[in-house]
Amino acid sequence: MLFFCYNKCSTCRKAQQWLDAQNIPYDKRDIKEDNPTLQELETYHKASGLPLKKFFNTSGQLYRALGLAKKLPEMTDAEQYALLASDGMLVKRPLLVLEDGRVLLGFREDAWAEALGR
Repeated sequence: MLFFCYNKCSTCRKAQQWLDAQNIPYDKRDIKEDNPTLQELETYHKASGLPLKKFFNTSGQLYRALGLAKKLPEMTDAEQYALLASDGMLVKRPLLVLEDGRVLLGFREDAWAEALGR
């Protein structure tokens, strides 16, 4: 299992504490220092079944500074993947990639518990 998080994010810390309390093993990657690659993002997006916009951290400072709320609808998927891969702070977090390939975005304890059979 691969856990992308940002240590200064309170939601990421809650998710990590939950994983630890459930004794769920995972490999941790700092989304800012070792952000997902373009290929990883494409794979995760397709596996998630979610709209690509859901992969953006819409409450982040960089998202707002770049004015992405107005720009995203006019961008192609390829342009959006490239943008997401350019800076991990644009990516919604936490992001959990399960061993079976399923992807969980953001932390909702009930959804994670269900997905992980807890």
